[in-house]
Amino acid sequence: MGSERFTSPPVLVASLLELARQRRAIVAIAGPPGAGKSIFAERLRDAVNARAPGTAEVLPGDGYHFDDLLLDARGWRPRKGAPHTFDVGGLRAILERLRANDEDEIAVPVFDRSIEIARAGARIIPRSVSLVLVEGNYLLLDRAPWTSLAALFDTTIMLVAPFETIRQRLLDRWTEIGLTGAELTAKMEGNDLPNVATVLKASRAADHYIDATLPWIPAAN
Repeated sequence: MGSERFTSPPVLVASLLELARQRRAIVAIAGPPGAGKSIFAERLRDAVNARAPGTAEVLPGDGYHFDDLLLDARGWRPRKGAPHTFDVGGLRAILERLRANDEDEIAVPVFDRSIEIARAGARIIPRSVSLVLVEGNYLLLDRAPWTSLAALFDTTIMLVAPFETIRQRLLDRWTEIGLTGAELTAKMEGNDLPNVATVLKASRAADHYIDATLPWIPAAN
């Protein structure tokens, strides 16, 4: 992808602020594992809120991981993080509530990476928030049931990075918590890299593409 197709930070922030002035808008931020979606979403939220305080909040898609108890029961634990290991229906239901915006506040789950478990009701999105930034690997996946989310997004963003950059980031993630040898190989080759390939090969086109290799920290004004 040529650099001319990437959206610049100021343009993206301005575009999202314009959406938020019209109505509550829901934004999909997709990308392969290791692309930096969580950090990007937080920085984008902070950049928007620096211009218009209280406008944006992040809904992490990882909060809709199936619990390990269910994954173990179904034999899916080794593939945790693959498309079929998420509660897509639950995510769709919360997006519908957020789009309706007829409640004073909505509690959403947040994935605690330190224990690899989602914490229910760990974040509140109040009615006053007019820009919800949803981040997750498969939000643009062109396959059921993920396609059922498409109509709920007002605009979409895809983070882009070379495969080798993604691979190294994932290696660093797991070695930092002590994985080595066969366990590390199984995590990478048996799960993470197939998931990366799925996102790269089977995602729909996005409205905006972001270079995930750059330190994306937009200015406040």
